[in-house]
Amino acid sequence: MNLLNVENISKSYSENKLLKNISLGINEGDKIGLIGINGTGKTTLLKIIAGIEEADEGRIVKGSAVRIGYLPQKIVFDPNATVEEQVFKGNSKNMVLLRKYEEAINNPNTSSEEIVRLTHQMDAMDVWSLENEAKSILTKLGITDFKEKVGNLSGGQRKRIALASALINPSELLILDEPTNHLDNDTIEWLEEYLGKRKGALLMITHDRYFLDMVVNKIVELNNGNLYSYEGNYNSYLEKKLEREEMEVASEKKRRSLLRKELAWMKQGAKARSTKQKARIDRFNELNERVTNLLPDENLEISVGNRRLGKKVIELNHVSKSYDGKKIIDDFDYIVLRDDRIGILGPNGSGKSTLINIMAGNIEPDVGSVEIGDTVKIGLYSQETHHIDDSLRVIDYIKEGSDNITTAEGVKISASQMLEKFLFPPAVQWTPIAKLSGGEKRRLHLLRVLMEEPNVLLLDEPTNDLDIETLTILEDYLEEFSGAVIVVSHDRYFLDKLAEKVFAFEGEGKIVKYTGNYWYYKKDITEKKQEIKEEVEKPIKREKPKRENKLKLTFKEQKEYEEIDDIISDLEDKIHEVEIKMEEASTDYVALEELLQEKEKLKFELEEKMDRWVYLNELVEKIKMGNRGEK
Repeated sequence: MNLLNVENISKSYSENKLLKNISLGINEGDKIGLIGINGTGKTTLLKIIAGIEEADEGRIVKGSAVRIGYLPQKIVFDPNATVEEQVFKGNSKNMVLLRKYEEAINNPNTSSEEIVRLTHQMDAMDVWSLENEAKSILTKLGITDFKEKVGNLSGGQRKRIALASALINPSELLILDEPTNHLDNDTIEWLEEYLGKRKGALLMITHDRYFLDMVVNKIVELNNGNLYSYEGNYNSYLEKKLEREEMEVASEKKRRSLLRKELAWMKQGAKARSTKQKARIDRFNELNERVTNLLPDENLEISVGNRRLGKKVIELNHVSKSYDGKKIIDDFDYIVLRDDRIGILGPNGSGKSTLINIMAGNIEPDVGSVEIGDTVKIGLYSQETHHIDDSLRVIDYIKEGSDNITTAEGVKISASQMLEKFLFPPAVQWTPIAKLSGGEKRRLHLLRVLMEEPNVLLLDEPTNDLDIETLTILEDYLEEFSGAVIVVSHDRYFLDKLAEKVFAFEGEGKIVKYTGNYWYYKKDITEKKQEIKEEVEKPIKREKPKRENKLKLTFKEQKEYEEIDDIISDLEDKIHEVEIKMEEASTDYVALEELLQEKEKLKFELEEKMDRWVYLNELVEKIKMGNRGEK
């Protein structure tokens, strides 16, 4: 079933024509990934389809019953709204009814008839399931305080609230602009699974290649104002794009050959080009216009030479760091090797950027020391670009770092040539930085770091907002880079290609070292969690959850309901006791490992009991409402 058609859309900004007469059909069940270089108009196209912007030409045709959900890149929030209110912003009727119901339940003067009436309304509008789904999704996204004011939250937390809102509000077509930004790896994998199972069509921009591979069934590439469609996931796209480009190269070579022949004829003189040969002259002009794209440059690799790196690189000696009494890094030791390829992982806010900045010498540890070798030239790429002077022209900003760099073979590459390799054509190089998109600014900042020819690279989320083509260029550069590379990233594909070691932040300042890339790291922790789960489940006989529509508790459920608060409190006390023991045994690594395993078992039990507590309390509430209704 067809949901929406994009018909001959064109859009320009000043002299820049982003979209050139493009068309696209979206059908029920389509899961489309929109890719392309930053600045080519991907976000503009999404806004036009979502009805946020108007096209210069063309139209959007959609069914009258088709609802569109939209997650923009830049989100406007009401700072005084609670998390819950912001999530239901697109469904205000449900929010009003939910508030009325809560007020009625908490008011002892409310009649049972009024509560029954509101309950029937809630049932009819499916508010219960929407509220539960919203809270479940928010929890999965790391948001647990539903009454917190949005103005008190970080930018990353606000983006996750907007994502939750887009996911829970019903729509036949869901449009997502960079949904994986600000999410850690575990949350990205959860979202991957959620979108894979979700009914309805999906159109999204993402540069996460594993995400594309797992979720989408169609790739649409925006290139030079034109759309190219490929059936299948990212892996299929790579194969089919290669076939298309090989055919284009063959056609281009043929056109060039014809053009050379026509040019030779044109040069024969005015006599040969008589009016009788007007058709041939027209053919020459047509060929000349069509041969506009250069054949692919086969020498795009960037094997840049760098400064000599001595034996001593960076040494971290028993480093610890805390903020506001919270331990971020706890007694971390490591000697960086000259050829290290390290990926740093962990939840948002766990301390990854702090570790990178301690290594760079920008932040002093509370305890311990950092020694940097005399020959070390650090290139630090940060997440933020606010330090860039927007009034500078693109090429001037790069030249501030260096006018040129030297390849491993001793060949000099100019700043302008490097800009072209990083997808900044000559026409863009003389424009002010202020005119670049956010992704283009990050790409420019990355090139500036590389232009200074470092021999140690510390990269903090270099993959955020970078398009796939830039990521491929960066990966190629890093594979040839002869110094140490330490990178914070949530891009699993990037880490699988690059990392040979993984440092994982696993809570309370503990950084655990793993050998291998992301795949091996994931395999290791999955096996550990399974072992812990099997150990915990051995002595516990689990009851299957009862159907929610029962209007009374069983004897076992009643007993469990009466005791579960004390059990949860007891588990929390035990976890606290283990944490105290861990602090006392900070230098005894054998004891620490045993205590860590004990803590994980207790946390697993606590999570299960909390799930049961939620289930039982919801069941008791429904029974109470049912009893009121019978009266």
